[in-house]
Amino acid sequence: MKKYYLLLLIMFFNAAIFAQKETWKNLFDGKTLKGWKILNGKAKYQVVNGTIVGTTVTGEPNSFLATDVDYGDFILELDLKVGNMNSGIQIRSFSDTSSKNVNAKEKVTDGRVRGYQVEIDPSDRAWSGGIYDEARRGWMYQTEMNPAAKNAFKRNDWNRYRIEAIGSVIRTWINDIPVTYMVDDMTLKGFIALQVHGVKDREDGQHVEWKNIRIQTGAAMKPRPLDNTTPVANYTLNTLSPQEIAQGFSLLFNGKNLDGWRTAGQTTSTINGWEVNDGILHVLASDPTQNSKSGDIVSVNQFKAFELNFDFKLTEGANSGIKYFVTESGTSKAGLGLEYQILDDERHPDAKLGTEGNRTLSSLYDLIPADKIDARFQQKIGEWNHGKIVVYANNLVQHWLNGFKVVEYRRGSNIYKVLVAHSKFVKNKNFGLSDKGPILLQEHGNSVFFKNIKIRELKN
Repeated sequence: MKKYYLLLLIMFFNAAIFAQKETWKNLFDGKTLKGWKILNGKAKYQVVNGTIVGTTVTGEPNSFLATDVDYGDFILELDLKVGNMNSGIQIRSFSDTSSKNVNAKEKVTDGRVRGYQVEIDPSDRAWSGGIYDEARRGWMYQTEMNPAAKNAFKRNDWNRYRIEAIGSVIRTWINDIPVTYMVDDMTLKGFIALQVHGVKDREDGQHVEWKNIRIQTGAAMKPRPLDNTTPVANYTLNTLSPQEIAQGFSLLFNGKNLDGWRTAGQTTSTINGWEVNDGILHVLASDPTQNSKSGDIVSVNQFKAFELNFDFKLTEGANSGIKYFVTESGTSKAGLGLEYQILDDERHPDAKLGTEGNRTLSSLYDLIPADKIDARFQQKIGEWNHGKIVVYANNLVQHWLNGFKVVEYRRGSNIYKVLVAHSKFVKNKNFGLSDKGPILLQEHGNSVFFKNIKIRELKN
């Protein structure tokens, strides 16, 4: 009898384990393209030996094999192989049949496909697993932000992709290596599609292959735990994702008021010249006929080693900056410190001053010029840019602009001291070498906007 009860217990235990296993639904039956349709272009899609094979066709625009069903929250896994051609996996996408949005030059007949695309990139650039917003906003997460993911993709071999889209969070993996953690709520539902990229004559007849395409939805979803290491690109307003919270980030600007900030050189006075509207912090343009300045604002808290993320938007001809390791003098409404330059390089004269462009956008002001990024990632005046300043415990400092590292130096090094000796700060003893200091947003008399200001303290 005891053996009987033991056997029942084992059977019950095994049944419970089986019930907890992940439940998947196949999107591809391995034999036909049932449940799929071709959109945007006329590349060839066929089933060969249990695999979907997409083949490029000269003169055709980007083509997409799309699911008949739209998906909101889901987990998608599939295997893919490609040679040297670029491709992608559309998620939460749609076919835009609005005539005002269709470009006749693209020869699109069924509506331009728009939406999130998970990149397939076998080139040396190695942006596979990143996220591109097809026919809308362009690149949103490329692996320059996450260099650890650059070696995840295997050329001319099968790769396992995993995509989790749950709420506003999109995460990707290639061969179980985490690539992307992005937060965006522009589109929360749409079809899934397999891309064959438009090509030139010499690229005709190239192939991309997909198989083992399966999906989880609803209660069947088993998302992976947070890894706490993958960098986050958060496009929602003044929010912290679970990953950012786990990484130790907090909002330095709460999106509602200026609690936690004060005017530089002041301790109790009301902050003037800065306002908060609809979650956006705005430094107002000053009246040139008045001699008084509203003043810079500084964080109440001070920081030693940190990662600071922020979004900023310039108006035409504007000048501003974000300073760190700031020192204040008397009751002056301006602070002195290392500065991430924020500037309209084309229209503001300060960009032509200094040495070798060391006063241009995202430079270490008057010390180190920023590396120039690809024109595609240089936002126009009036559009939002993303900046990042990282100060490590060993005094290594980085400036980032729109996902690219543009400045790197070591604070207090011999090279740093030489740069200071040849700058406007030569007379400021121990310039930028404070043990810690507040974060400063500069008021330079021009209209500039900020949002999504987040910070975390770094340890050794």
